[in-house]
Amino acid sequence: MAKMKFGGVEESLITREEFPLEKAREVLKEEVIAVIGYGVQGPGQSLNLKDNGFNVIVGQRKNSKSWDKALSDGWIPGKDLFGIDEACEKGSIIQYLLSDAGQIALWPRVKAHLSPGKALYFSHGFAITYGDKTNIIPPKDVDVILIAPKGSGTSLRRMFLEGRGLNASYAIHQDATGKALDLVSALGIGVGSGYLFETTFKNEVYSDLTGERGTLMGAIQGIFAAQFETLRENGHSPSEAFNETVEELTQSLMPLVAENGMDWMYANCSTTAQRGALDWWKKFRDASKPVFDQLYKEVASANEAGVVIEANSKPDYREKLDAELSELRNSEMWKVGSAVRGLRPENN
Repeated sequence: MAKMKFGGVEESLITREEFPLEKAREVLKEEVIAVIGYGVQGPGQSLNLKDNGFNVIVGQRKNSKSWDKALSDGWIPGKDLFGIDEACEKGSIIQYLLSDAGQIALWPRVKAHLSPGKALYFSHGFAITYGDKTNIIPPKDVDVILIAPKGSGTSLRRMFLEGRGLNASYAIHQDATGKALDLVSALGIGVGSGYLFETTFKNEVYSDLTGERGTLMGAIQGIFAAQFETLRENGHSPSEAFNETVEELTQSLMPLVAENGMDWMYANCSTTAQRGALDWWKKFRDASKPVFDQLYKEVASANEAGVVIEANSKPDYREKLDAELSELRNSEMWKVGSAVRGLRPENN
């Protein structure tokens, strides 16, 4: 395990150099990895494991959309695609990649197949951290581990196919066999991580829920909408408002930040942009910091977990979700966005 300082704080890392793919294959050569669920993370992780030469099977409800998706991805019924119970029985490592609500509903069936010495794998700390709400309490004689890629399963797969890796966090909640660190290291490399950084189940879910509601999705959409609306209210055309709000950020500036950092991006913009950004960023920080403080308290208190569980467990959840997403999709900003994306050179 490597040690590296980030901002003066030493952290534990697992890299491809110290834990190469060949070592990962050796660690998992006797294991059967059963991926349960084929929604957000399941396809990317299972296909990457398969392409990396691991013994992986998929467990999914038969005759469902996800089952059909697995078939279209090349999984073969009776060979490496099974019903959920059969896959859980066959697997020595069960990757529990259903939605949080799905994990709660299916837990009694999965738990029945957790015989001593098996490993239970998560990509989100929700189920374990909020165990008093989810009732997901693993047996004491199984390993409980986590690999949480810092991005969607789609991104994980795309980056893998491009020969790149997506960073991920890892955690060990329970080491019943004494092999949990080797297992989590091998699995993290196997699913296509760039490098692995250490966390806990609690810290993973606290940071993840904060990030999803914050800069990754919720806050960024809110900021997009506020700027777009301000520009439109002041007479700017829909195309100009969208390009100045979203297109320039996502297509031009954020790739530069990803490559070289915010200071480099600032240094390589016009002096007018530099001055304005340096003068205004702290005002936006000061305005949003109380909102983030409130958000984190809601996550840490489990209030957000309660909202998620209640909403996602309702029979009309999908219907209401579709209505909320339709509101976004049919807003002026994102209608313009659809038109702008269609004009990109790669789409013509």
